Amino acid sequence: MNQKEVAAIRKHFKLNAEAVKIADIYNIYIRQDSNEIFHEELRSFPFLEQEHQELFLANFKKVLGGKMDEKLFEVKFQHPEPGQSDHTQTLLYEGLKTDEIEGWASSMQKVALKTVQDATFEKDMVITFIRFKYNKPTRRHSEETEIDMRDEVWTSRFILCSINQTELPKQSLVFDFIEREFKSNIFINPVIKLDAPVGGFMFPSFTDNAADVNHILYAAQKPHQPDYRFIENVLNGTDIVTAVEEKAMFEEVVKTVIGEEVNLATLATVYDEINQIIVAEAEREEEDQTVPVMDARTVEIVLKASGVEDVTTEKVEAAFQQVVDDRQYEMKASSVIPKYTSKSIKINTKVANIAISPQDLKYVKQVNYKGRPCLLIEVEDDTEIEGFKLISEELLD
Repeated sequence: MNQKEVAAIRKHFKLNAEAVKIADIYNIYIRQDSNEIFHEELRSFPFLEQEHQELFLANFKKVLGGKMDEKLFEVKFQHPEPGQSDHTQTLLYEGLKTDEIEGWASSMQKVALKTVQDATFEKDMVITFIRFKYNKPTRRHSEETEIDMRDEVWTSRFILCSINQTELPKQSLVFDFIEREFKSNIFINPVIKLDAPVGGFMFPSFTDNAADVNHILYAAQKPHQPDYRFIENVLNGTDIVTAVEEKAMFEEVVKTVIGEEVNLATLATVYDEINQIIVAEAEREEEDQTVPVMDARTVEIVLKASGVEDVTTEKVEAAFQQVVDDRQYEMKASSVIPKYTSKSIKINTKVANIAISPQDLKYVKQVNYKGRPCLLIEVEDDTEIEGFKLISEELLD
């Protein structure tokens, strides 16, 4: 599942959307002090008040917000053990296929209880499940954002879960216009923080217009901070690798091949070569775009194209074996380089901290001046500091 596919669903979580049709909603309130269900409510989503629908729709968009491998992760299910009746893949699949709303709620309740089992929460929690149909045009004949009658449509069912904390409003001082006096306003009803879900998931995952019931899309609360306990114990999923971890793997592979030292021109070219791989895939017109990956062969090609000498297939494969214990491992190209057009590279020195984008790294060099290492930054225009235009100084031979 890629970023484009997630965004396509997310944008249709709005009132009266044709592409996303939400059928049922199931809310479970769990007390923090007992980790038990205090209240549950099963409703037909279209019969909710419009204000409630809008609040929940905004919440669902939050769950699916963020980037793949940073905040959203495609997780593969573990194989269930013999006789295991509470495997999450089984519960979700059964809930997805049944036409009985009570049967669906029963399966979702079991998943919710797994969420709070052996977990510690500081506040009461609300777990929300919805069942929805996603109608995705396989071919666009219309420029409209909604489905056109001439479109060929692929339809499938999905389950989305949102996990939210509650909090008590702060006590405040108010003025009563009727009594004409100041009063202390005490609220006792907890507020469900729908604008800040602490986690969630969507089942099944899907790729190229095909539902993939062997994978689930997991949403973390914060980027680069997945809840591994939740993934393993609640979702019954296998280990995941974040974008940060893959970037570290790539750096170790390259260091193993070429050594610890590299000049900035070579590093800039490496980043440029990888970005071209990403851009080339993004420019494909087909909807079934694949996620560009970096295997041992691709890394070898990139390093050779960047002017690195003495790079061989054997060296690169040995580096993969040493770093990730798998010569055939594939890293996502978007994960292994800093964000290409933003100032994502930080150069920290004793006298200054500099932020620069990978595409501009070619304008930076490290040079020796009077026996000392210095950074040389090429600029196109005159430089101003505190309103003063700097005078050029010929310091380097």
